[in-house]
Amino acid sequence: MNPLRLTGPEAGVIKYDLLTALSVAGLNGSPTLQTSLMRLIAAVTSRYNWRADELSVGQRDLARMWSVNERTVKREIKRLTDAQLLICTRGGVRGRVAAYRLNYAQIARLSEPCWPLVGPDFDARMKERYRSETPVKVVQLADYAKPEASEPAQGGPGTWQRAMVNLSRENADQFKAWFSQLEYVAFEGGVLELRTPSKFAQRYIETHLLRPLVAAVEAELGPVTRIEFRA
Repeated sequence: MNPLRLTGPEAGVIKYDLLTALSVAGLNGSPTLQTSLMRLIAAVTSRYNWRADELSVGQRDLARMWSVNERTVKREIKRLTDAQLLICTRGGVRGRVAAYRLNYAQIARLSEPCWPLVGPDFDARMKERYRSETPVKVVQLADYAKPEASEPAQGGPGTWQRAMVNLSRENADQFKAWFSQLEYVAFEGGVLELRTPSKFAQRYIETHLLRPLVAAVEAELGPVTRIEFRA
């Protein structure tokens, strides 16, 4: 991904759009996600060095800003780095404050389903800015469209593939942003096991996208009594 120019005439629009994307993703997420993104936005708006593209704030300062203790700060930073919204560029050792930078591609990828909620102008602007540069793991649907030599066993990955094809036809953007990242593990006794790329993606799918996922899977594999996620 080509680095964004965070200084200059267009920098203000880019910054506000990033913060808007984070805030809307949080408002449409779980309470935990809302809190995490609110804390991130507070840190970014108050302490992010846009010229250096760096966030470097001590844990004590963040604890005071967020009205929490330093242990909570450590957990929150780990949650944000695990979700790849923040990338650690310098570790905090021997009294040195750690440094992080925003992962713009990840913010775009995780917030993309919420862009239309802001408005068509915002959705078009974000798609133009990030769509061609966002590193999304895309399932090669053309491979799934090829005629199969034989009918796969019920519950096998072949039927999971067809469920994914059906989801992509219903909503291509939603599929690319979320469902294409899921990895089929097993389906037995009505229990579907899936692997997600992060806890963030798992929480979002559980909160917002479980109904279409279950419907698509049940159409191919049969009744689903429970979904177990592995991150």
